[in-house]
Amino acid sequence: MSTYDTLRHFADSYGLAIMVLVFVVLCLWPFRPGARADNHKAANMIFEGQDDGE
Repeated sequence: MSTYDTLRHFADSYGLAIMVLVFVVLCLWPFRPGARADNHKAANMIFEGQDDGE
């Protein structure tokens, strides 16, 4: 079996499963229970240093 066939078999089976798992974890990461403060800080970071009373 050549290297190409070995890598293709890996990509067709385990590689795809690993990529799907990583995708799901990264999509759910912002919704974890302890992330509320970090998400709020990131969402309001662009407004730091601006005056509201113009």
